[in-house]
Amino acid sequence: MIDKAYVYIVKCSDNTLYTGWTTNVEARIKVHNSGIGAKYTRGRLPVTLVYWETLDTRSEALSREAVIKKMSKGQKIKLIESHESQDQ
Repeated sequence: MIDKAYVYIVKCSDNTLYTGWTTNVEARIKVHNSGIGAKYTRGRLPVTLVYWETLDTRSEALSREAVIKKMSKGQKIKLIESHESQDQ
């Protein structure tokens, strides 16, 4: 049973954004940056974590990931900026 799941957005070296989900954000970013992560990010290294959300289940994370992936880049940037302002 998964304790927590996370949805995350990374900024790629070409300034594109990639959204995914995981049960361990830190480990997943390391996998992306090792070149064995998602096919999309392999040619756009390094990636930098710019956003994450904690969810209670894998199902919730997958649903939230789908919602975020449908957002425009501008909407994703606003989401990232709102997250950054909450951290301060």
